[in-house]
Formats: sequence, C-alpha cells, structure tokens
Amino acid sequence: MVWVLGLTGGIGSGKTAASDYFAKLGICVVDADVVAREVVEPGEPAWLAIRDRFGADAFLADQSLNRAWLRQKVFAEPGERIWLEQQTHPRIRERIIEQLSKATSAYAVLVSPLLFESGQSALTQHTLLIDVPEPVQIERASQRDQNNEEQIRRIIAAQMSRADKQAKANDVADNSGTLAHLHQQLDQLHQRYLTLAAS
Repeated sequence: MVWVLGLTGGIGSGKTAASDYFAKLGICVVDADVVAREVVEPGEPAWLAIRDRFGADAFLADQSLNRAWLRQKVFAEPGERIWLEQQTHPRIRERIIEQLSKATSAYAVLVSPLLFESGQSALTQHTLLIDVPEPVQIERASQRDQNNEEQIRRIIAAQMSRADKQAKANDVADNSGTLAHLHQQLDQLHQRYLTLAAS
C-alpha cells in the first residue's frame, strides 16, 4: 500500500490550491469531496436512500442532489445530518481506499475537509493542515462560493476548531500570504514526504 498524506483545512483555507500543486508534482491526489459527489450520483445506493427519506425536494430537475436544500436541512436538524453521514461516509471511505490502492506515484494525497472528524485520518501515515485565520477563511469562501457570511460561519462552527486541527496535524502550512509562499512551503514538505515514503 502506498504512503498516504492526509491534507486538510477549513472552508476557504486553500486545500485545492495545495492539492493542485501536489498533482502538478506528479503525486496522485484522491479528493474526498469528489468521491462524496460520486457516491450520491443518480442511481447510486446513497442517492436512493436520500430519495426515500426526503422525497423530490432533495433533487434538482436533472435528478442530481439539490445540495443547497439538503445543506440547509441537515444544518438545521442535526439528527438528519447524522442520518445522511451514516448513508454516505462508509461508501465514501470504501471508494477512497479503492482509489488510494491504485496510486502509482511516490506517495498519495488524500484531501478531506473532515479528515479528522470523519476518521479518514486513519487511512493516512502523516497529515498536513493548510491553515488561515478565520477572517481570511470567511472572506475567501464568500468570494468563491457566493455563500453568505452567516452560512460560512455555520460551516466553520460545525467543523473541528482551528486550534484542534493545528494540534492534530503533523505539519501546518500557512496560506494567509501569496500562492508563491504556499508553494514554497509545499516544495520543502514534498521533499520530506518523498523521504518518508521511501523509508
């Protein structure tokens, strides 16, 4: 099995900028968010379970998930969020393991916003947190997703605290500066990860 780096960070922290950079370096990247979308595609078992529980409201005209509706529903009712996670998390985990096992690069990166919360960190040998202060998170996420500030604050509140993530992560990269500064840190970390993976 390939050596796996778990990459995480809160909303708007720059996980994608970091994982794109690792991909450019030839490293296999498995993105838990992408896998999470795959397991709820029309006809998939999790999609069928969601349809049975929530009915037509949970879907758009093309039968894909109405994510905005579902997000509001599960953040307003914690019991529904737990139910949804029970439908999706085991299926996501299974597919992540399958994709990581096919990696042919020197090491692989598992990108997950909920790396620690979901227990996906157990699939990794080492973890890296892409870290920015909360005001930066809110500013970047609202520019990117057209989400309102209140919704972004709710998402941040539902995730593990920044301090807890910092304490759990093996490495922390500061992404409050320029992209070049982030890449510089990632270059150094990449050299270390090559060594760790080889040993």
